[in-house]
Amino acid sequence: MLKKLLLIITAILMLASAYLVLFYAPIPIDSKQTVADDPNDFKIFYFHLPIAISAYLAFTVVFISSILYLKYKTQKWDIMAYSGAEVGVIFAFLTLVSGSIWIRSGAWWAKTWWVATDVRLNTSLILFLIYLAYLMVRQAAEEPEKRARLSAVFGIVGFIGVPLSYLSIRLWNKSTLHPIMEFHPSFNMLLTMIVCFSAFFLLTASLIILRIDNEKIKEKINELKRAKNL
Repeated sequence: MLKKLLLIITAILMLASAYLVLFYAPIPIDSKQTVADDPNDFKIFYFHLPIAISAYLAFTVVFISSILYLKYKTQKWDIMAYSGAEVGVIFAFLTLVSGSIWIRSGAWWAKTWWVATDVRLNTSLILFLIYLAYLMVRQAAEEPEKRARLSAVFGIVGFIGVPLSYLSIRLWNKSTLHPIMEFHPSFNMLLTMIVCFSAFFLLTASLIILRIDNEKIKEKINELKRAKNL
């Protein structure tokens, strides 16, 4: 019942955020923005930022769950870490895609899909590749305990990419065109951002919960198969 309620609330907030962004929210302004062919293109910011933070949130779930697995050796933490990684990779990919669209709109003084020398873009890409590698490591290891242990270590070490990605525009501000948003948000903007963040955070939680349920069912099926073979 609670899961269904969560999905319903998530769906309502996603629809509400789309409406607010399209018809209610003002165009966001930042210190490095240039004039676009259509200023409304900059509104993708309202989706780009919550998606990026949602990826960080999912990878934080991987980090914490990996630590708990190494401490307690309980399968549920391995499943949660794996589920968080899968959801995080999806959001990290969407971060790259939405960021590229934002660049192309003219928000970085360069109407191109990618700036190869930009530190924020590169650290975001590296973060995506780290957790893509995490998923590949899981596929490569067949023995369950060994797979869980290797994944946990990878999930802990790989988390360093999250703060590096987030802080990159401040640590290497001369090596990025990525804007640091400098504005005094209006009520319209605040309301839209609150709804968008709520929608994507609940979407992240919903997807992780669904993946956990799927993995639990898969593990039960595998146990039945192993018992049958014995």
